[in-house]
Amino acid sequence: MNIRDKIIIVTGGAHGIGRAMCERFASEGARHVVVADLDESTSRNVASQINGTALLCDVSCEADIQEIVSHTLDVHGHIDLFCSNAGITTKGGAEVPDADWQRLWNVNVMAHVYAARAVLPSMLERGEGYLLHTSSAAGLMTEIGSAPYSVTKHAVIAFAEWLSIHYQKKGLRISCLCPAGVATDFLDLDDPIHQFLHVSSVPPEDVADAVVRGLADERFLIIPDQHLPVQEFFAYKGEDYDRWLKNFARINEKLERIKSRNSSS
Repeated sequence: MNIRDKIIIVTGGAHGIGRAMCERFASEGARHVVVADLDESTSRNVASQINGTALLCDVSCEADIQEIVSHTLDVHGHIDLFCSNAGITTKGGAEVPDADWQRLWNVNVMAHVYAARAVLPSMLERGEGYLLHTSSAAGLMTEIGSAPYSVTKHAVIAFAEWLSIHYQKKGLRISCLCPAGVATDFLDLDDPIHQFLHVSSVPPEDVADAVVRGLADERFLIIPDQHLPVQEFFAYKGEDYDRWLKNFARINEKLERIKSRNSSS
């Protein structure tokens, strides 16, 4: 897909990766970019800078996603690319309260389902369209510090795979964005795990660059060049799953020792 002259919606478009994608799409000559976000003020600022449209959207609410899609179709007639990008995280494992597990499930997984439900009919009618799902390297491997984040990001990839299998022969394209550390508010630099990710973190603009190139090649898996070792680790996971788990267990053990030292100092 060439971005020029395309009608695009980006959820979570006010900050981080979403904002970088909105700005990059505009610079690539997109006909119009819809900046969809809960942060209405910042999304308006982003939209004004790129001559786009800001729409309030809680992605965990299906009616909100249906509304932004309906509005865009009414105004522009079609949607070329829907970037289901908004996401949240929390720390912890099995002990994380049910309410937080559900909150991450709604935002990180069901939002992608709602987006597909909303845009598939018009895209299938046209015989073309593109869905970009923002997952994470955590979806290919794991996020040691957050079980809910890791589980939901795995689910994003699983859903994107399913969509690709079912709709690529009908003219639709599906990509899954899986960066590792990105220099956004997601990184908590007081957390040893996030400090570990920060070492190889990239600015959101680099992720947006990878997205443009990945869409041009219509690749399913999009990973920034600086994070290509993620793809190698993912391949290794399939080659020797048990050894891969043992390696990550050792990393977890080291990070737990760092956390213990920090908390006692």
